[in-house]
Amino acid sequence: MKHYRLHIDIPLGSDEEKAINTTKHLMNWCFCDDRHQVMKMSQRGIDQINYRLGHDDDRQKSNYLHKNENGHVSNKKSRFSL
Repeated sequence: MKHYRLHIDIPLGSDEEKAINTTKHLMNWCFCDDRHQVMKMSQRGIDQINYRLGHDDDRQKSNYLHKNENGHVSNKKSRFSL
């Protein structure tokens, strides 16, 4: 069964560290700071939020929020469980 998904594209500039910090701040603001809204989402059947930080020049579905000590990024999404 196929599902609909919400994809949001927010340009964050070319500074990787700043983009990582902005992404973490934005995700916390959207899904952690307002418990009332989180409860509403849960009541609508949304139990988790998957997200990743990508880069325009990277054609793969890389997630720049997960980088190892060698500088390689993961393709696994980050996740909030509600």
